[in-house]
Amino acid sequence: MSWYAERVVPHVVNLVCSTRGVSRWRRLAVEGLHGTVVEIGFGSGLNVPFYPSAVTRVYAVEPRDAAWRLAQRAIGASPIAVTRVGLDGQHLPLADASCDAALSTFTLCTVPDDALVARELWRVLKPGATLHVLEHGLAPDERVATWQRRLDPLERLVADGCHLSRDPVTVLEGAGFTVTTIAQRYESGPKPWSYFTVALAEKPLD
Repeated sequence: MSWYAERVVPHVVNLVCSTRGVSRWRRLAVEGLHGTVVEIGFGSGLNVPFYPSAVTRVYAVEPRDAAWRLAQRAIGASPIAVTRVGLDGQHLPLADASCDAALSTFTLCTVPDDALVARELWRVLKPGATLHVLEHGLAPDERVATWQRRLDPLERLVADGCHLSRDPVTVLEGAGFTVTTIAQRYESGPKPWSYFTVALAEKPLD
């Protein structure tokens, strides 16, 4: 991991993703979380203040040490036990069917292989468990989507691998999840970066 990715990106993400508008989306994304939760792309712990009281333990997956250090204040202020268990959402060090729920916020856009991450989350979730997702991604307006595809190479360079043109719902369904609830709209800001999706996906009981 480069010096820029390790030392600069976590601080930029912490600043950009902690606005009042984004926090409203976070509150929506965490609704219904309970029991043992695995959160990939834990970052600086911006979701921690919004965890429901039904959450008893969080397994945090975060590759950057700088982000983990930033998260310590939020973790220390929370009554919920948070343990860093891994660095890579593509390879989770958790047993099959060991988690009651999973959370991913602004992570499927950045991981090298979003389909692999979705399959790993499927593996560690119990049947009937839910995956809660908040992402920015491919806009429904073709003009905006065209610009997203054009800007993708620059975005990946500047934002450490982030893609503007991924479709999180397609990824979840491709991994076998059933998307039961979805809300999508533009947040304030430039449209290529601001088409947000909150989705609740379920691992079927069968």
